[in-house]
Amino acid sequence: MPYLAPQDLPGRTLRRVTRRLMPFLFVLYIIAYIDRINIGFAGLQMTGELHFSDAVFGFGSGVFFVGYGLLGIPGAVLIEKWSARKAIAVTMLIWGFVASATGLIHSAPEFYAMRFILGVTEAGFFPGVIAYLSHWYRAQDRAKAVAMFMAAIPVSQVIAAPLSAALMKITWLNLAGWRWLLILEGAPAVIAAIVSFVYLADRPRDAKWLAPDEREWLDAELAREHALKTAGKRMSLWDALRHPDVLLLALAYFCGTCGTYGLALWMPKMIQRLGHLSVAKSSLLSAIPALVTIPAMLLNGWHSDRVRERRWHTSIPRFVSAVALATLAVAMVNVPAAIILLTLGSAGIVAGYPTIWSIPSSFLGATAAAASIGLINSFGNLGGFAGPYLIGLFSSLTGAFSGGMWFIASGALVSAILVLLVRQRPDRG
Repeated sequence: MPYLAPQDLPGRTLRRVTRRLMPFLFVLYIIAYIDRINIGFAGLQMTGELHFSDAVFGFGSGVFFVGYGLLGIPGAVLIEKWSARKAIAVTMLIWGFVASATGLIHSAPEFYAMRFILGVTEAGFFPGVIAYLSHWYRAQDRAKAVAMFMAAIPVSQVIAAPLSAALMKITWLNLAGWRWLLILEGAPAVIAAIVSFVYLADRPRDAKWLAPDEREWLDAELAREHALKTAGKRMSLWDALRHPDVLLLALAYFCGTCGTYGLALWMPKMIQRLGHLSVAKSSLLSAIPALVTIPAMLLNGWHSDRVRERRWHTSIPRFVSAVALATLAVAMVNVPAAIILLTLGSAGIVAGYPTIWSIPSSFLGATAAAASIGLINSFGNLGGFAGPYLIGLFSSLTGAFSGGMWFIASGALVSAILVLLVRQRPDRG
């Protein structure tokens, strides 16, 4: 006889899981994302002190994602096959030390090397957490969970802006503020690594903080969902990695991350150059787009779960982003107008992330989904190299950011179209 859950059990279990896991994972991603983008704020001082051109700074900022792409697949599979809490803890411990050490560089080769190594050490974290969420949330609840986790992206930008402005005023031990910014912002990852090892549980059956009936119900639901996905012909890991829809999603994610990281790493400099503003004002104004992105992401993920639709919830915001960024590329605008367009551009791209990440696990088994998430993340995040580098290159060649805006506007448009071409219908998951 099938297990019949009490009427209040699903809601009670999911609320307890969310209260326990999401705030902590949210904080971990804030730490990770700040360590990833703080170079954009440090660059306001660093490029002058170290005499880096826009092309050098853009290449060094983006080379993080070349290293990041190398270990995305093994990192995600490691969490699936080994232990989420151990893998997350080890990853954060190493990247924390590397992030802090970046504050000690003196040359372009050192800059490139440290950013590359930071990418390698952080590679397994994000795809690992996305796979980890599938251990705790049913497909029908997953977009909202991913949205709560990924809301850390704009929140980290809001936090990083005033924090970086304050830290860059420090000149302890005759070291410039940008060095202390990088040194001090790497430390929380080391602390979080130790806490993660103790706090996280790998799966519901290991969660002593769930009541026995809650563990039984959640395990049964996830096992049933897994059985449905793997019924019939079993998809191998290799088949999953070359699945046409997985490749479409990887390309769509690449086009999106070109814009996400291009804007995140260059926005402070764009605003500074447009308005001839101080370091502090440029940093603080760059937080405005992130403030709007937070509700946009959460509402899009919530509505996607409510109506059980993924593709259009990814594409429509990115169409809006493409229009806003193309307008910024062709129009002569002042600082307020530029911030409005940057806000629409940034929010449109980021609002589509929770829904795009809910698609692979809706039609792939656990290991295949983890590997495909790793592939999508690894290849897709190469856009984090292309976006910052090409914006810097166009700026060095032309003295303007319009070429870079055309590039990321095109990326947002192509991303929207590619998601609509996904043939698997994740609309019911």
